[in-house]
Amino acid sequence: MPLALGTIDLGRLRLRPGDTWTHAVEVELEPFVFGGQRYEARPSPVSVELRIARASGATVLDLQLAARLSGPCMRCLGHAEVEVRASVRELHDPAAPPADELRSEYVAEEQLALGTWVRDAVALALPAQILCRPDCAGLCSVCGRDLNVEPHEHVELEADPRWAALEALRDAL
Repeated sequence: MPLALGTIDLGRLRLRPGDTWTHAVEVELEPFVFGGQRYEARPSPVSVELRIARASGATVLDLQLAARLSGPCMRCLGHAEVEVRASVRELHDPAAPPADELRSEYVAEEQLALGTWVRDAVALALPAQILCRPDCAGLCSVCGRDLNVEPHEHVELEADPRWAALEALRDAL
């Protein structure tokens, strides 16, 4: 049965060099605000596979997860869902200087901030745009209608006078 956790006390695991601890963990994922829109994990909490191994003087942290985020499409504002998969690794050496890359920012005083690490892993795995479908046409820039439901174009009766010089050039060619 998975554990529901936000932090893990690494000291309580009492791992010695060469030991490994693997466990299925459930982490409550806070909603994301991405591109000004809110996206929530479905289902929540998110199932995570966590592996912690002690190497000589350091701890190797591995995380694998799959999450589904649900929210509005970034083009048409309809419902969209995106599957996010992440496999990340952190190394934590408590003897390393505080700003060193060998010291994980997710570990402080032997406490692994699992919720923060999972949130960051999901955020880094998100696509550039969350769409309802890859070929989403979006909203009409003139009237705001959904172009997926009602494809159309607006024919301007009067051309913008600033384009007159280009129109004359086009007609001449």
